[in-house]
Amino acid sequence: MDIPAEAEAYAKADFAGVNQAFADRLLELVGPLEEAAAVDLGTGPADIPIRVVQARPLWHVAAVDASRAMLELARQAVEEARLSDRIELVLADAKSTSLPTGAFDVVFSNSILHHINEVEQFWTELRRLARAGAVVLLRDLARPARPEAARQIVNEYAAQESGLLQEEFYRSLLASYTPDEIRAQLDLAGLTALKVAMVSDRHFDVFGRLP
Repeated sequence: MDIPAEAEAYAKADFAGVNQAFADRLLELVGPLEEAAAVDLGTGPADIPIRVVQARPLWHVAAVDASRAMLELARQAVEEARLSDRIELVLADAKSTSLPTGAFDVVFSNSILHHINEVEQFWTELRRLARAGAVVLLRDLARPARPEAARQIVNEYAAQESGLLQEEFYRSLLASYTPDEIRAQLDLAGLTALKVAMVSDRHFDVFGRLP
């Protein structure tokens, strides 16, 4: 979403409920860890890092996105929340962030996988960034069996959104992976400690603690 209009449409959409659910699930997985270095791969407008840091004031999050348009919206949101000292915005490809190796206690991402074709590079980068014992949570769309099913999901969950966002949602569903495909990717990447599970009719989670 490097086009400003697409980024703005995404940022204006009502993702409050799903973003809060993601943040709650992440904190549940992490447990009572008061201080942490975390990285969010594909942060978008940074709504999830803001929610996470508001819940855990001693966390620091590197919020990565390859879209300048998205990061500009993220900068405005982070400044408005007065969290610039705890959320660092990083313009980078999630497959090659240039962030320090083994620097993060927590690695998370919401809805990045369907944007990535070179998945082996992404999983390699994730493993590089995480230190031993790091908690990982990624949530993404699961590809429906048929295009008609994808259109039905769009109509059910995004009917109130703009036409631009509805078409982006539809394309994202068709570009997504299935849980079985993700499991195969993790096996090839040596990330067998991570689990994959459907968590809704349209989302799966990749989660666990790395050895």
